[in-house]
Amino acid sequence: MPSPVPSPPPTAALNPLACVTVRATAWADPVAVGAAFADEAYGCVLLSAEGWSYVLRRPDARTEDSLDLGRLLGPSAPRPPGSVADGPPFQGGVVGLAGYELGARLEPTAPQARGGGWPDLTLLRYPALLAFHADRRRAMAIGRGPDPRAAAAAAPFARSWRDAPRPPPRRNVLATAIELSVTDDAHAAAVAQTVERIAAGEIFQANLARGWCGRLEAGVGPYDLFRRLAATSVAGYAAWLRLPGRALVSNSPERFLSVRCGEGGLWAETWPIKGTRPRGADPASDAALAAELAASEKDRAENLMIVDLMRNDLARVAATGTVTVPEFAALRTYANVHHLVSTVRARLAAGRDAWDAFLAAFPPGSVTGAPKLQAMRVIAHHEPPRGPYCGSLFWAGTDGALEASVLIRTVTLTENPAGWAFEARAGGGVVADSDPIAETEETTAKIGAILKALTEPAADACR
Repeated sequence: MPSPVPSPPPTAALNPLACVTVRATAWADPVAVGAAFADEAYGCVLLSAEGWSYVLRRPDARTEDSLDLGRLLGPSAPRPPGSVADGPPFQGGVVGLAGYELGARLEPTAPQARGGGWPDLTLLRYPALLAFHADRRRAMAIGRGPDPRAAAAAAPFARSWRDAPRPPPRRNVLATAIELSVTDDAHAAAVAQTVERIAAGEIFQANLARGWCGRLEAGVGPYDLFRRLAATSVAGYAAWLRLPGRALVSNSPERFLSVRCGEGGLWAETWPIKGTRPRGADPASDAALAAELAASEKDRAENLMIVDLMRNDLARVAATGTVTVPEFAALRTYANVHHLVSTVRARLAAGRDAWDAFLAAFPPGSVTGAPKLQAMRVIAHHEPPRGPYCGSLFWAGTDGALEASVLIRTVTLTENPAGWAFEARAGGGVVADSDPIAETEETTAKIGAILKALTEPAADACR
């Protein structure tokens, strides 16, 4: 069972106007660094396939189910004094985990299954972090606080990762018995029922998912799975978060929302993904599958529905006339699948901030459907509570910036006396001309990298 976690001191606002930066002596692999804290409650790794990655531990304040992010962050400043000009975009603030069911709190008419056991929203404020940039071979420790003495938390943190022992990667199989929560036939039937509801004019699209569940082998922990995925098929929004008795391992490729300070104020951007094909067994078949997806009118129409939904969501907090679609249905290739990805961008209206944009667009339209509320009714009819799956893991900085993923390709884990039980889900958008068998096969393709990481021995011990 998890050991008791000491309560943090009473929450005080984080002052962004004092910080200290301590440059680490050498670059290190953030996955290996995080392994030293793999069993520590509230340890967190945010891993990017390109750009900056982060390792965080020991938050000084936390809340559950409170929407008051501003109380933890304090007043924001576009460029807080002491910030590193060419450093990482996240230089201190809050990491948050928003479960899919948070949507029912934001919109009381949203019908959602309840009782999944995970908090709807967890906010963790970290006074220090480690940032790593693989291409630049750069690493730094950043601390932030109300005075230089508090901000100096970065210095011992920098020492701690240099001195902490790193457990070796596991080369054995992580899990042997994995079961489907919904059979192929049952999922295909759910898809067929949803197609009928679309034909009746109730909705245009709904994202239906199903789960794979099991238990990690004795002596195996959540970080072993995270490290295995990071070594074989790391995604743009890979992440690990350890909570008391729970853990999250994500290998998501999808951005939910990014907010940065730009010309004229804060700009929000989202990357809805709709349209999927598996990777081919050889270069020729792989190219044929990619070309088929790029030319598919069905998949482009599916993508367009979600683009329109996200345009409407962002328009609720955007300055008039600033919502644009710079990129529509672009083909992008990942380790196990090809996807169509679009970009929707908007400048936030005066008086609106990144958290307003997050709440206005949550839950992500790419994992609900259109119209959003009615699609959520269909999802609730077919699925148990999703918990973190199809929610978001995000960071919110003291400069007003925010970066949030969509928690797809994600495993949730729960600790009990017998070890770690896990569930991973995969879904897809159902539209008028969806084929139930093809939609079912798509879920299997999407979960492939996670199942491989769980059931096949590691090829090497490079991490």
